[in-house]
Amino acid sequence: MNVQKLKEEAARALGRKDVKYLIGYKKGSYGFRVSPAFIEPKEDIDQLIMSPLCNMSLVKYVMMEETLPGLTEQALKPSKIAIVARGCDSRAINLLIEEKGVPRDRLYIIGVSCQGVIDQRKIEARFPQVTEPAEVTEENGNYIITVQGQSHTVPKEELLAELCTVCRYPTPLIYDKLIGDKLAARPFHYDEIAAFEALPLEERLAYWQQQFSKCVRCYACRNVCPRWYSTICSLDSLSPQWLRRSADTSENFMFQIIRTFHLAGRCIGCGECERVCPMNLPLMKLNRKLEKDAKELFNYESGKDPKAKSLLTTFHTEDPQGFIL
Repeated sequence: MNVQKLKEEAARALGRKDVKYLIGYKKGSYGFRVSPAFIEPKEDIDQLIMSPLCNMSLVKYVMMEETLPGLTEQALKPSKIAIVARGCDSRAINLLIEEKGVPRDRLYIIGVSCQGVIDQRKIEARFPQVTEPAEVTEENGNYIITVQGQSHTVPKEELLAELCTVCRYPTPLIYDKLIGDKLAARPFHYDEIAAFEALPLEERLAYWQQQFSKCVRCYACRNVCPRWYSTICSLDSLSPQWLRRSADTSENFMFQIIRTFHLAGRCIGCGECERVCPMNLPLMKLNRKLEKDAKELFNYESGKDPKAKSLLTTFHTEDPQGFIL
């Protein structure tokens, strides 16, 4: 990834009269963490980074900023937000545009072709107790990791996030400017889901009961999701109360089922829910199951086209109708 080209394009974006600020990445305060950067004056562009450590989605910040209550008259004037977007981010942006969450003309998208990002848990297990900011670059199929003044070479496959191995679109699907070469779309691959589907029902049920028994209902998975931007959520409702506040297996099961089906035809495979889960629950196994069903039953891919209607708002005469009595 050519970071200098990213900085040059960021400078051009901030030089436009219709762009008020840019959302990108900067070094975190410690270890292998990165932080979102909100850049307005050009003088701050040097803090921009783009590395395999940039494993968080920035799309959520667009919605958080633009839906704040009590926006001033100045803030409501037509202006764009520039945002650095990877392939999975671009799918989230497409869905936001389709759902009227953000108008297309309010965004200036700097697309970044993505070769995959590092799994935070994997690298922190490999290099424990690293407190000072580290740097990572990719070279010839390896990650070059600089920690406390020393460089370490680690094969990419040992630290690569699992979701990056099944990512369909490493090149953003929507952008105003693309940084990096266009990468070919990968074929559909749901082998791990098909293998799980083949297990006996009792075994699958026991697996999820065991997983959901660990859930502490912190709601981090819901709150971080770029597809969850409603200001009113049934999961918070007390009248009627859909869920008890106790974090037991039965209530956790209901919570995760509601969360997952809310994303049917809307999950874009970024893995944010799984990344932030403090209990390391395999949440993307649920999301990818519904993604697989949407593709196989309705030939639908979420976030592929900002002009396409969402899965649950369309009907075709060829759709399977076995559920109709």
